[in-house]
Amino acid sequence: MLLVSAAALVDIEGRVLVQKRPEGKSMAGLWEFPGGKVEGDETLEQCLIRELKEELDIDVTQSCLAPFTFASHAYEDFQLLMPLFVCRVWQGTVRPTEGQAVKWLHPMRMGDLPMPPADRPLVAMLRDLL
Repeated sequence: MLLVSAAALVDIEGRVLVQKRPEGKSMAGLWEFPGGKVEGDETLEQCLIRELKEELDIDVTQSCLAPFTFASHAYEDFQLLMPLFVCRVWQGTVRPTEGQAVKWLHPMRMGDLPMPPADRPLVAMLRDLL
C-alpha cells in the first residue's frame, strides 16, 4: 500500500492547480494534483505541507487543509491510497521548483487532461464542490 497525500489548491476564481509529471518519473507527462508520498511517521497534513513547499515554494498551515475525499487505485505493482485535501489559503506565490509545468483550471475543464487513473475520479468530486 502506497500512501500519498494530495492537495486541490483553489484560487479566488475557483480554479484548481494541476502539475505535469516531469520526464524521468513514472507516468511522465500526465497531469496530477500536487503532493507526494507520506514518509516515516509524518501525518498526511505534515507530508502535504512539506511537499507543497518542496514542489511549489508555498507555505501552508495545517488549519488551511480541509480533508475532502480520497482515491484508491490498484496499479499493476502497487495499491495507492490518496487522500485529497482542499486548500484555499497559502503564503507565497506558486513557483514550480522541480521544472514541472503547472496550470490553473476550472474543474469543468480538467476532463480533457491526461491524468493518472487515481487522480481522474477526484476531478468529478471537485466539479460538484466548486
